[in-house]
Amino acid sequence: MSLPDNSTVLIVGAGPAGLTAALSLIHHGCRDFVIVDAIVEGQNVSRAITIHSATIEALASINAANGLLSRAIIGKSIRITSRDSQIFEAKFDPLKKHSAHPYALFAPQNVTELVLGQKLQSFGVRVQRPHKVIGMKQNENDPRITDVSFDDGQVVRARYIIGADGARSIIRTISGIGFSDPEGPNLSTHILSQMVIADVTFEPEPVGPLTIEGHLNGIVSSGSIFLLTPFGNHFNDELTRDGKPITKSIFRVGCAIPVNNGEPPHTPPKDYIQNLVDTYGPACITSDLSLNPTPVKIDQLVWSSRFRTHSAIADRTFTRFGAAIFLVGDAAHIHSPAGGQGMNLAIRDAVFLSEAVTKHVQASAENLDVDDTILQEFAEARHARALEIIGFTKNLLKLASLTYDPYAWWMPFSRASVRDLILRILGRFGFVQSRVAWGLSGLGRR
Repeated sequence: MSLPDNSTVLIVGAGPAGLTAALSLIHHGCRDFVIVDAIVEGQNVSRAITIHSATIEALASINAANGLLSRAIIGKSIRITSRDSQIFEAKFDPLKKHSAHPYALFAPQNVTELVLGQKLQSFGVRVQRPHKVIGMKQNENDPRITDVSFDDGQVVRARYIIGADGARSIIRTISGIGFSDPEGPNLSTHILSQMVIADVTFEPEPVGPLTIEGHLNGIVSSGSIFLLTPFGNHFNDELTRDGKPITKSIFRVGCAIPVNNGEPPHTPPKDYIQNLVDTYGPACITSDLSLNPTPVKIDQLVWSSRFRTHSAIADRTFTRFGAAIFLVGDAAHIHSPAGGQGMNLAIRDAVFLSEAVTKHVQASAENLDVDDTILQEFAEARHARALEIIGFTKNLLKLASLTYDPYAWWMPFSRASVRDLILRILGRFGFVQSRVAWGLSGLGRR
């Protein structure tokens, strides 16, 4: 499909950040934009699943939340458990004192993208696919325009470019913006440095408190942490791949792979996932009769992947390369999945960025020599917020990474067992639960 020769705004990347940026531009009155993506529609996979309260509020502010509210599972809490008992639960209900949305939403990322894409289509806007950026250069006739070249030979001249093209951002690379851990090279081998995630069904279907929808469960054990989120039948159609129908309840599972276990397969097979479930998962979904009196096994492996976790942030999220260049989402910052903050920060960045861009477009219409103060102030504020989130997730990571190995020969207690004991005690107090829910919600870090 042919692209326009000129566009005020070019959005590169149609994940949650790019789609939200487009919807926010429309909401704030800017319709002269084009959004492109390098992959064919339908090739995205499940990935992130949590949308927190502050992000729901941000989407609601641009009238883009209703579709997700009707499609997603309402998240009531996040629970920390051992393999056979609960340690701590952070309930979201106390957030009703602070927000009209005192809950999280659980939905696979491809469903989030589908809903946001449908909302965009309702305004007559479609993502242009597949179009891969291969180059950028300053326009010869106008120093505030950049000529963006695509792999099919087309060129779009744009005044503002939003790079929402992921952790390997070509926009960031061409713009010469560095991307590194704010604390320096991270050579850590913590237990969450490599993870496997999968969507699976079980036979027979498991039962128990951890299989009830509306809760994200983190199961801590020696050397790993295992994640379990029941999807029920809510997303069976959207998660169906290769034409294989799914009739049973789907569960999202994730597991940190100890470094000494070696590197996990690129696309972990069913037997590999089953071994992780039996070794680190909660008793209710294992096939181990000694742990589960009604053993279950994985029936259908819907989808699986692996990824490494580390933190990095762009040196800056705004620069001039002729046009005003912005980075949002994973192009601007990445961090561990602890707390489910990544996609949330990306969406909020995109909502606020498009408002700043629209203000600058309007100011430029009145004064061609307007400076970049509006854009620079936005970029500095969001960069600071990203650093704060990275610090927050690193602290969660340190807490999750504690092991059950004895502290010393003369002290038969482990750091992890002390952590669990403290959490069990503190979890009895409502104000502690409320504080944890507040931290996860993002309401204090919009």
